[in-house]
Amino acid sequence: MEIHAVSHIAIGVRDMEKALAFYRDVLGMRVTLDTPEEFPGIGGADPLRRRGVYLRWGEGPHASFVVLDEQLSTSPFGEPAKLFQVGVHHVSFWVDDVGAYLERAREAGFEVVVPAADGDTLAYGEAPGGVVRTAFLSDADGNYVQLDERVGG
Repeated sequence: MEIHAVSHIAIGVRDMEKALAFYRDVLGMRVTLDTPEEFPGIGGADPLRRRGVYLRWGEGPHASFVVLDEQLSTSPFGEPAKLFQVGVHHVSFWVDDVGAYLERAREAGFEVVVPAADGDTLAYGEAPGGVVRTAFLSDADGNYVQLDERVGG
């Protein structure tokens, strides 16, 4: 048995158009499906209706995708996790040019939470001596998104 890759990441959003401005327009993910969906209620609750927008990057059988999830039957609630608190507190993507993504994000009005800095590849479970440039952004709902770039390799 083997895990091949992350299948997908589901992110609850308050405003789909603002979320798409970040994930589609800033990060460059492509929309593969935009659909209303209904899920059965759990534990006797009413069924849930949502708008699900599926965005993909990469190709092949193990390419990953993001599902942006806008609730239609309930009001959005809760707050995004902050860095290093218990639970999933950020997602990270490999990119080819962190600086270009940061510039595009700033131009679109998104916050750069942690500016680009270089670190050793040892922290990525690899041999020491390589360089990874990393930065953190905040999406339209305040979720943290990390961007990583291999430098010189």
